Amino acid sequence: MAEGVTDGAGNGVGDGGTEGERRGGGTAADGSWGATGFTGDEGRLTLRERKKLRTRQRISGEATLLFIRRGFDHVTVAEVARAAEVSTMTVFNYFPRKEDLFLDRIPEAGELLTRAVRERGADEAPLAALRRLTLGLLAERHPLAGVGEGFEHFWRTVLDSPALRARAREAVEELECTLAALLVEAAGGDPERPGRTDRLAAALVIAGIRAAFVEAVTRQLGGDPVEAVAVEQAEVLRRTFAALERALARDV
Repeated sequence: MAEGVTDGAGNGVGDGGTEGERRGGGTAADGSWGATGFTGDEGRLTLRERKKLRTRQRISGEATLLFIRRGFDHVTVAEVARAAEVSTMTVFNYFPRKEDLFLDRIPEAGELLTRAVRERGADEAPLAALRRLTLGLLAERHPLAGVGEGFEHFWRTVLDSPALRARAREAVEELECTLAALLVEAAGGDPERPGRTDRLAAALVIAGIRAAFVEAVTRQLGGDPVEAVAVEQAEVLRRTFAALERALARDV
């Protein structure tokens, strides 16, 4: 998802290409360049890794500019490649699917879930760690929290594209599977074999977060002020996690 989207007509939209050297995805567990191609500290990367990171950011940024200006379904990967001054093959080397050019933070979401559960405090339950994660993302106006200035242009582009909506639904399923494995692992079991209870718990947690997320996005699309949405979103998330704690029979 682009940061700094400001104009639905395409003026200053996104931060791709020369406008977008900050664009990226998530942070790996050690703070280095992970699956999303983003780092909070480029000083830890080798020269080759920094070059790859910036190429990825440039491609994704240019893609975002084109998709928001013209609509996702009206832009080809070849056009993205030309705008980023790379080959079409290079685009696919970084982004296996066209949809991933725009929904490029999906891997980051999985990484953040993983870090929250695995790196939680000794006395902290996984559900408490996830509550802390979601509230923290909201507080910093992270794109994955869904609340921020200019985000409505991104979400209108998603809603206008059946392909992007389908990919977003797939992402929800992927996060459910990731969380189910993490819950098994946290309980000392085999993460490759989550049981029915683990899958149900993961589905409930992700559904709760998604419902709160959708509510915040809907309000912003309706024109509500970002800060007002953020304040109420924090309360919605607190109530959501309180309900999840009551609903889940096991200590998650």
